[in-house]
Amino acid sequence: MGKLRYVVEQSFALLHHFKRLAVRWERRTELHDAFVSLACSLICWRRLKKATS
Repeated sequence: MGKLRYVVEQSFALLHHFKRLAVRWERRTELHDAFVSLACSLICWRRLKKATS
């Protein structure tokens, strides 16, 4: 349980670095979902870029 919890908490911490996602300002859910998808893509891209360096 501890390892799974750490991964989830780390994921939320990474998403909260994007200020717009910390507090949901958009009224339309599809805009918020798009920003979450974009943030996840950026996080994965940065991790892959760091791993290859």
